[in-house]
Amino acid sequence: MERMRSIWKGSIAFGLVNVPVKVYSATEDHDIRFHQVHAKDGGRIKYNRVCSECGNVVQYADIDKAYDSDDGVRVVLTDDDFGKLPAAEKHEIPVLQFVPTEQIDPILFEKSYFLEPDSSSPKAYVLLATALENSDRTALVHFTLRQRTRLAAMRSRDGVLVIQTLLWPDEVRAAEFSSLDGVDKPKAKELAMAETLVDSMADDFDPTEFTDDYQVQLRELLDEMIESGGKKVIPVAEVEKSGEDAEVVDLVAALQRSVDAAGKKAAPAKKKPAKKAPAKTAAKKAASKSSTSERKRA
Repeated sequence: MERMRSIWKGSIAFGLVNVPVKVYSATEDHDIRFHQVHAKDGGRIKYNRVCSECGNVVQYADIDKAYDSDDGVRVVLTDDDFGKLPAAEKHEIPVLQFVPTEQIDPILFEKSYFLEPDSSSPKAYVLLATALENSDRTALVHFTLRQRTRLAAMRSRDGVLVIQTLLWPDEVRAAEFSSLDGVDKPKAKELAMAETLVDSMADDFDPTEFTDDYQVQLRELLDEMIESGGKKVIPVAEVEKSGEDAEVVDLVAALQRSVDAAGKKAAPAKKKPAKKAPAKTAAKKAASKSSTSERKRA
């Protein structure tokens, strides 16, 4: 298994105690990723950042963020403007309070991170993890990652501290369904039968008993297609051209790809001897030139 890489370093601050830690993403996505391609020839679809005003392709260094108000006013913000906003210390996780674990609604949980002790003596780390586990409480903290401060829950999981970022209350929609208004309560007999069914299917939760059947069957389909070949299976060397995907979800990943692409362009390219055009291609070019000449004469 590939070793995890820390994405953040800092310390937990509660009272007068500081606990140095490294932060790691606790989860990973195993879904198979697809690219957008031209159905005709399998070529990758490029992603360009085009300005709607001047029509030019814009580099990341020249991109700022803007807010459009409801009354049609656009406000452009730079990094300096964002730097003036209040935020928790970037390399500190301040503990705000300790709350009963059952009081946190699971709907608020967002993304999870592991914390690893980052000092020669992890005594303070173990002390905090044990205290949280024994008290059955969760620490509410402020956690700043990628210039965004979130409220987060910190708890102990098998002796390892875990941070789970939380949604703000106004980010959870209100579930107001008129179809539930005035519905009669279940009758005693109906409720008893339902509870009997629940009891008959009751068991302890073991996530390893469940599999992502869709991903398994999708992988089998891909393997079968690769093995059998055909027009839909194209060698990567023919279609792997420079350019971005049409759908860029993660800005950080897009930035990294841009840096890599810039590095390749900077390196001197070795010129390859020109290949002789196939007969059909040459004929097409000749026909195109002839057509152009006729249009000019016209």
